[in-house]
Amino acid sequence: MEKDTNFWNILELANKFQDKKVCHQYLLSQRCGDQINCPHCKCTKIYNFTDGIRYKCSKCRKIFTATTGTIFEGTKIPLQKWFIAIYLCTTHKKGISSIQLGKDLGITQKAAWHLLHRIREGLVEKAPEMLEGVIEVDETYVGGKSKNKHYNKRKKGQQGRGGTEKTPVFGMLQRNGKIRTMKVPDVKRATLQPLIYKHVESGSVIMSDEWFAYKGLSRFYDHYEVNHGAYQYVDGDIYTNTLEGAWSHLKRSIIGVYHQVSRKHMDRYCAEFDFRYNTRHIDGNMRMQLMLSQCQGRLKYKDLIKKEAA
Repeated sequence: MEKDTNFWNILELANKFQDKKVCHQYLLSQRCGDQINCPHCKCTKIYNFTDGIRYKCSKCRKIFTATTGTIFEGTKIPLQKWFIAIYLCTTHKKGISSIQLGKDLGITQKAAWHLLHRIREGLVEKAPEMLEGVIEVDETYVGGKSKNKHYNKRKKGQQGRGGTEKTPVFGMLQRNGKIRTMKVPDVKRATLQPLIYKHVESGSVIMSDEWFAYKGLSRFYDHYEVNHGAYQYVDGDIYTNTLEGAWSHLKRSIIGVYHQVSRKHMDRYCAEFDFRYNTRHIDGNMRMQLMLSQCQGRLKYKDLIKKEAA
């Protein structure tokens, strides 16, 4: 493999990863570093095949490649196209649609849609650290406006916070740090507060609006709030404007690129948004390395389209 596999634009990426062997060895280096281990039994005594792609474990005797146990396992799409797709998905500020990606890579829209969801699966933080310091918390609803529907298709209670066909999303943002967003079944106290306890270090400072679900957080945090209902948005250092701005980016990407996101897949779109937001200060090369280092897990098409349990 070439010693210099850094790239600074999509043209350099395509030129550096033309060879299948180079792609596999680069992926393996990002996953394992200098010490290759078996993905099946974690043994470190490994035999190399002469093709530079396949390996065999001396303990369990199983043959594996760099893609085994990752989002790439079983794919028929060349890794070069995968790398280009990852670059486009993670560097485009609002993402890329499956239709456009299919055209760019010369694959079908169906294959591009599956590929993008597998990439989003790889962007999910496997071991998220606790947020600490000053944390802004807020909830929002993602979905179309009822007033834009035909009159006969509108339902009562779809406007504003009570949108029955919208997807509630909850977010926590550490000032000068990371954001964490997730789909939630509702925005009640019993739903939101356990998530805050799980993701935010005790003793941190919580900034929120006046929504009733945040009442009682002062038992474990320094809790401050602004009253949006009374048109109060900033009170010194007390505000949720940073997170409000993040919501606008999330919704702009959906409106401008995806147009419509189903409730079923919302968590993966949140993971994609979180990754781009949290890596906004690093270049595409570093983003690629970070993504490939955490690309464990396989998402089969049959599992992707499987109906959710009622």
